[in-house]
Amino acid sequence: MSPDLHDDSDAFLSEVCWHYFVNEMTQAEVARALGVTRLRVNQAIQRARQLGFVKVQIESPLLARLELQERLQADLGVKKVLVAPAHRDAYDCHVPAGAALAKYLVECLKTGSWSKIGVAWGMTLQCAAERIARQPQPGLEIVSMIGGTTTGASFNAFGIASGFAERFDARYSLLAAPIYLSEGVDRDVFLSQEIFRSHFEKCRALDAAVLVVGDVSPRSYLVSNGLPKEVAPGDLIAAGAVGDLLGHFLDRDGNEIPHPLNQRTVGVDLEMLASIPWKILAAAGPHKVDIIRAATRRGLVDVLITDDVTAELLAEA
Repeated sequence: MSPDLHDDSDAFLSEVCWHYFVNEMTQAEVARALGVTRLRVNQAIQRARQLGFVKVQIESPLLARLELQERLQADLGVKKVLVAPAHRDAYDCHVPAGAALAKYLVECLKTGSWSKIGVAWGMTLQCAAERIARQPQPGLEIVSMIGGTTTGASFNAFGIASGFAERFDARYSLLAAPIYLSEGVDRDVFLSQEIFRSHFEKCRALDAAVLVVGDVSPRSYLVSNGLPKEVAPGDLIAAGAVGDLLGHFLDRDGNEIPHPLNQRTVGVDLEMLASIPWKILAAAGPHKVDIIRAATRRGLVDVLITDDVTAELLAEA
């Protein structure tokens, strides 16, 4: 072998890189072939990278989504964004985000750092629960964060917490109350009952909250099945609402709208929600872009899980 292959010459760097990247030899194999130490090979590879001899080009359909995740993370000011691929020809706003949420929760629970998870309710969360293979988490408790509805056909609002608990062989605690109190009922007096006081103590100790949002249209399960009869969606829109989070209707900036319905909500209030260490929002659909942005502007989202259709619209907004 020529002596110049033992210095930092282009020839030496090129031969090292050819064996390592093209012939897929290990660094030890390259060292034996060229009669140098493994450290010398490692140094040559690093030097070649610095000089631009080696350029990495990733050709993957996942790359665009990874770039989109990074962009949204910065734009929305959240800790993490996960973007799932949607079936654009047969679009379903619940399934991709639900499947991605299921995977994320399973991965997080492997660390053993969460013992109490709060959950809202909605079709996306039902999709997530259905996609979790049974795996024991005996130290885990699932806590419902909001009251429910007694009507509707697509799912049981009170069954989301128990559904997650069943998948994890965990305990669960239900907030057995309506999502909105009747007019004239004193919320503070109602929630002062022992059954509710002990439940909200658990909510204050949550490690993570799993959330959804809805818009102000018939596509929203809450709007279709949970609003009091005397409250029309048009009234909420007129007050500035773009959607709800935990039954609280927000404007575009994430502020609660000046409507008495927000004072009748039975569940975790937004100040308590803000104090929970990990707030995970699973939401997708073009109709939810405004309310997703509102929730992030209010600082109520740490992790956003959505699909690529929604992510692209969020990036344009």
